[in-house]
Amino acid sequence: MTRFDEVKATFWGEGLYGVQPPLTDAVVLDAELRLGVRLPASLLELLRIRNGGAVAALWNAFPTDVRTSWSESHVPVDDLMGIGRHDGCISLLDSTYLIEEWGLPSPLVLLSGDGHWWIALDYRTCGAQGEPSVTWFDAEVPAELPLAEDFRTFVGRLTAAHSLDAVDGGRSSS
Repeated sequence: MTRFDEVKATFWGEGLYGVQPPLTDAVVLDAELRLGVRLPASLLELLRIRNGGAVAALWNAFPTDVRTSWSESHVPVDDLMGIGRHDGCISLLDSTYLIEEWGLPSPLVLLSGDGHWWIALDYRTCGAQGEPSVTWFDAEVPAELPLAEDFRTFVGRLTAAHSLDAVDGGRSSS
């Protein structure tokens, strides 16, 4: 079993906030047309289990080697946006608007964030049909930090934020 498969099995947290209706092939096709990119198969694997929402506490942080505006040792991954328009929750489909609103580069597909920071699929190097890398964007500073060469690798490196607290001295900023 790969690290991705291990994480995938327990990836989703509790609660229904941000959860979109179940993913169908038609919804994926529509999203790819709207976003103008091919979404990674590994992302779609996760979204077919549950279409967005909270990430389990076991996998809610991505470790970094450099300090970010969030913490000294990681960036948060508290949720992952799904694909849809349910209950007014933002989704991957809102990427174009949010990128413009926050002055982010393009083409990106936003996966998680709060406006001040974002984790995104980054298509700038690979093109619309390629395998995007995953990048952290701090809209306040502004700054960006490459996290992983692809989404599958990104998920495979996730860990629990509490396991990184000792590195941060128990403090994270939001």
